Amino acid sequence: MSLSAAQIEQFRTDGYLVFRKLASPAACASMLAVTQAHLQQALAPVEYEAEVGYAGAPASLDAPGGRTVRRLRAAYQRDPSFRAWAEDPRLIEWLRELLGEPVCLTLAHHNCVMTKHPNFGTATGWHRDIRYWSFTRNELISVWLALGSEKEANGALKVIPGSHRLDIKRSQLDELDFLRPDVQENQAIFAGGSTVELEQGDVLFFHSGLFHAAGKNNGAAVKNSVVFAYRGESNLPLAGSRSAQAGDVCLG
Repeated sequence: MSLSAAQIEQFRTDGYLVFRKLASPAACASMLAVTQAHLQQALAPVEYEAEVGYAGAPASLDAPGGRTVRRLRAAYQRDPSFRAWAEDPRLIEWLRELLGEPVCLTLAHHNCVMTKHPNFGTATGWHRDIRYWSFTRNELISVWLALGSEKEANGALKVIPGSHRLDIKRSQLDELDFLRPDVQENQAIFAGGSTVELEQGDVLFFHSGLFHAAGKNNGAAVKNSVVFAYRGESNLPLAGSRSAQAGDVCLG
């Protein structure tokens, strides 16, 4: 079950790893069935596209497409199928090797099913997750599971390898901490980006400091991805921050 030395070095260098067909078809089918049922019911807690305020998003909940669900929050609490995946022994072992200590699942961040819809599913610019997370160290790992095919055409995740090691100046970021497309020194960074195409059951591990983005879903079907974030046990959330509010599940 252990990662190879090459895989550990690749993660340190590039900031991400891809594992093919890690989740079984049965596990994916169970999570997808729950996702579709909860989307149909708009079962709270959810986040709507109109609430994010990204470019191209519906202007309000009452605008056309305003109640398009961007994510089903609290996935871990929704159904045993999500809890079983979040606690999969293979994930925990590999996370422990990459983080160098016992692992905790943070319930405050990600802990969701990302649901990118055609038409109203907005694009997301280049950003780092740590921009709105508050921990002792920028050393968390997100685990992204594709419940179906993820291609550039339907808004697959894009990453910039090695960008978790970049020293980014405040002037390179906008007010929401996205990399500014109008800044010349960002152009070389953008040029290093690549799309991580996944099939059902494929899993992406990525560092909390890695710049990533995603385009719109120009396909015909909703793209669904389960995402959890993990920290090492010593990497505590800062007291009083949103990161400290929802608690953790320590998994050893």
